[in-house]
Amino acid sequence: MDIRIMEYYLAVVREGTISAAASAVHVSQPALSRQMRELEEELGVTLFERGSRKITLTEEGMILRRRCEEIVRLVHQTEREVSEIRKNISGDIYIGAGESHVFHYISRTAAAIIADYPGIRFHVVSGDTKDLLEDLENGLIDLALVFSDFDRSSYHSLQLPAGDSFGILMRLDDPLASREELRIEDIADLPVFTSRASLPYIDQSIFRDLNFIGTYNLIYNASLLVEDGAGYALCFDRLIDTYGSRNLCFRPVKGSDTVEGAIIWKKYQVFTPALQLFIDRLRKSI
Repeated sequence: MDIRIMEYYLAVVREGTISAAASAVHVSQPALSRQMRELEEELGVTLFERGSRKITLTEEGMILRRRCEEIVRLVHQTEREVSEIRKNISGDIYIGAGESHVFHYISRTAAAIIADYPGIRFHVVSGDTKDLLEDLENGLIDLALVFSDFDRSSYHSLQLPAGDSFGILMRLDDPLASREELRIEDIADLPVFTSRASLPYIDQSIFRDLNFIGTYNLIYNASLLVEDGAGYALCFDRLIDTYGSRNLCFRPVKGSDTVEGAIIWKKYQVFTPALQLFIDRLRKSI
């Protein structure tokens, strides 16, 4: 006998007739009559006095009514208490992330959780894979969004279904800015800054022979170098606003592979309720 049948039985007792109870619980009258007969067969007793237009309970029926009222009330109270505990989840979540538009997977999940659980606070640290792995190892962040390879024996991961492509950030008045797409030979001799985190990828890509004159770990400062004429920047698209007042533009490079990101965390890590909730929501969104 499950809770649903108990609620149906109490509806029959409360409404006084099978037809009224069926309407109250939104089931057909034949189905409710059948379930009441099956309940009597399951218990091996008669619950209702037959032959009367209005429901009359037998002694066994009255005992069952008291027990069902107690059980249903206790179940509903338990559901409310558990729900309140869930709603009152609070705590801090520390996230490290490489710069990418795919951070939206994290930010959208965070926005939904903040709306449902105002006691959860998010702390975001930007950095490249080298910095983020160190922070993970030292327990300074709970999880990280990375775009370089990592030790899969040490970390669990969620692979993101979207990625980024490399291109060149340049001044809008540069002669190459008139092109919609660049070839690798167009930029072979240009002075280029690149992300420190992208160096392992570059060694195995079409960019390995470019004229690299320096590295950066966050794109904003690199964009200032580009804007002031120090060189070009090899970077992901959609990281710098090139539609505002800044004299910058981004051009993709033909033949550049898409680099996919992953959200990683240490194996055997103990999750707080807030962090477990965040991981569960991320899985669903991905």
